[in-house]
Amino acid sequence: MSKSSKLSKRAVPFAVVAAGSLVLAACGSSSSAGSTSSGSSAVNYSTCESLSACGGMSQLVAAAKKEGVLNVTALPPGWANYGEIMSAFKAKYGIKINDINPDGSSAEEINAIKQLKNSSRAPDVIDVGPAFAQSAAAEGLLAPYKVATWNNIAPNEKAANGDWYYDYGGYISIGYNATAIHVPITGFKSLENPALKGDVALDGNPVGAAAAFNAVYAAALANGGSFANIKPGLTYFANLAKMGVYVPVQSSAAAIESGQIKVNIDWDYLNVAYGKLVAPKIDWKVIVPNDAQVAGYYAQAISKYAPDPAAARLWEEFLYSPTGQNLWLKGFARPVELPQMMTAGTVNKTYLSALPPVSGTPSFPTSSELNTAETVVASDWANAVGSAKG
Repeated sequence: MSKSSKLSKRAVPFAVVAAGSLVLAACGSSSSAGSTSSGSSAVNYSTCESLSACGGMSQLVAAAKKEGVLNVTALPPGWANYGEIMSAFKAKYGIKINDINPDGSSAEEINAIKQLKNSSRAPDVIDVGPAFAQSAAAEGLLAPYKVATWNNIAPNEKAANGDWYYDYGGYISIGYNATAIHVPITGFKSLENPALKGDVALDGNPVGAAAAFNAVYAAALANGGSFANIKPGLTYFANLAKMGVYVPVQSSAAAIESGQIKVNIDWDYLNVAYGKLVAPKIDWKVIVPNDAQVAGYYAQAISKYAPDPAAARLWEEFLYSPTGQNLWLKGFARPVELPQMMTAGTVNKTYLSALPPVSGTPSFPTSSELNTAETVVASDWANAVGSAKG
């Protein structure tokens, strides 16, 4: 099961561009945590909040190598190129990575911090939806840390104190079988076509899966809604269901290859990846809708109880280096530092060219708007869409 379809893992990160304006939604054994002495100075890697405060890169690397282990969780190797990212980190630093519960959700990551916080198996770092990062910060579960490239991350893409920071994301997109679909696909309004009966699917249930939830949000924006009003999105999908266009089939490359799904509303990085998997049998095209562009980002954070605090901080420095950012991009995920990398000329243009083009300036819904939207979807989705029969 893809990470995007896991309950809560992808439930609240994002931003949007609607009709010209953008909206972004966007374990194993280890050494004991504590201070490491270097010459006359000692660094507490559980509390140092920047690379300089950790003694600089050389000292951080030495301390992380001494720990020898990094505990991560909910990082499927095929998700956002994490398999290659972890291999690259291990190859560069010789640090073992324990990936516990690779298919876990954001909620499960937070629970792991709570339940294993006194164990060497506890997660050192997490990769979660922003809502979960924010709630974990509010509960005092995170350790503030500002990577060396901190200034490359926009203020609305990070916690001011360094508790969490966006890492990668993408846009809600429409992928379609260009051989089987014979009507123009341009945006959400183009899907309201009887010719697409039985063809359109989401990546999971919007009550629990962020990709599907953000698809409903995007549909709302395309139909007169707003961050504060997601109900037009529910009405839209209720109408598609009544027409028989929307079918509750879980997105997957297998479903696309078999012809069960001909149109898939999902993150662009997943739709692009599906296209690679089903080619050349299927000509799979991917667009970002012209009537509502919604993007979702996930967030990195270090656990306050990380058993390997130096390795945790070194991991973040690696992820936010040009190498780490480009490796996410290779996996079709848009790294948070992409705008600055494009300006600096450090972006891999080949990787970037694989993604559908977008334009606009990111803006974000407030936490209260997101909470309201989630509540509405959770309470109304089943009745609105489940009762609509084509």
